[in-house]
Amino acid sequence: IRRPPRSTPLYSSAASDVYKRQFLEDEVVEKKEKSLVVIQLSGGNDAMNTIVPYTNGIYHDSRSAIHLTESDVIDIDGSLGFHPEMGEIKKLWDSSNVAVINGIGYPVPNRSHFRSMDIWHTAESESIAPDGWLGRTIREIDPSHNNVVTAVNFGRGLPRALVCKDVPVASVGDLETYGLMPDIKGKDQRENALNYFSRMYGPNQGRDAILDALSDNGVSAMIGADILSGANSKYSSSVEYADNPISNNLKDIAKVIFADIGTKIYYAQHGSFDTHAGELFNHAKLWKELSDAVGDFFRDLKEHGRENDVTVLLFSEFGRRIEDNGSGTDHGSGGVAFVLGGSVKGGFYGEQPSLEISEQVEGDMKYNNDFRSTYATLLDQWLGIDSVPILGKNFEQFSFIKKG
Repeated sequence: IRRPPRSTPLYSSAASDVYKRQFLEDEVVEKKEKSLVVIQLSGGNDAMNTIVPYTNGIYHDSRSAIHLTESDVIDIDGSLGFHPEMGEIKKLWDSSNVAVINGIGYPVPNRSHFRSMDIWHTAESESIAPDGWLGRTIREIDPSHNNVVTAVNFGRGLPRALVCKDVPVASVGDLETYGLMPDIKGKDQRENALNYFSRMYGPNQGRDAILDALSDNGVSAMIGADILSGANSKYSSSVEYADNPISNNLKDIAKVIFADIGTKIYYAQHGSFDTHAGELFNHAKLWKELSDAVGDFFRDLKEHGRENDVTVLLFSEFGRRIEDNGSGTDHGSGGVAFVLGGSVKGGFYGEQPSLEISEQVEGDMKYNNDFRSTYATLLDQWLGIDSVPILGKNFEQFSFIKKG
């Protein structure tokens, strides 16, 4: 899927057809490429009530208001259990398709949502980095910017993880209504509107750097809108997703995966996990929605023979405090992440942090593995991309990706 040169004529519906023939036929997209789906658990997911140390006395003493008991959790190994609303993820665990990354974090933890998420987004904990780690990844995958849909964000805005200079990323709110000026139905009206759009954003042949940038972004938007809008009409599945934002996003991701248009990075967000109050209800609702959505998504992948081609990362910017505040939990540090997929070697990775007072960090669980080790594993072992230029140095890797 290639972006047209600056000399391409002004946009029109006829030109759109030429674009799509050129992108989808002139350069054949290899079927069933590996792809990465990243789901951000915004707000700071409570790791202790997600992978629950339900036999630990310190856990129960520290959380008199919001602890989960043995009868509540979905047991894993006799001492740890999944949150009771994570039944669909437990099914994937039973199939050895879930890697649980315990104790994940980074040196000198920061309890600010904004700074901590920025660290995760940029993979830089000591300074402010200009580009996101996935943006740099996209640049490595497609250095010539030929494919404007190498990465797609599902949801509002554009996460910092995907931002990188001169790297186009499409952002989709709802694939069913996504497109360039989708509300304009009349053919003549649409043609006129597109012509106006093309005059604003069409090639300006290097007369002005700012206009060049607007031209690049505008043409990329036009192409991306046309390419992605076609994925909706091609989709067919027996899986019925729930009607909530994360289910809708994962359904749209499945549609794009099955359309085989060369997208390799998908991004979505779910939350807010900032459970300072009412945690028992809110945390349960969030995990019920997410777990069910993930279960439907993997059933959809399996129905289409794609379960081994997609790996999913679930992460949050930090965990929560060990001790509750009477109704919820406040910002902490060490957390938990998940990697899921048919090509994932399931199990526990990283140590479950000790809750002993001597092992706590100012009332938080101590992190014991750097989140960039998980990134490096996904980059090198899953996407086949050298992680060092993206992460800045070598990080120890896990073995949760199956060989071959």
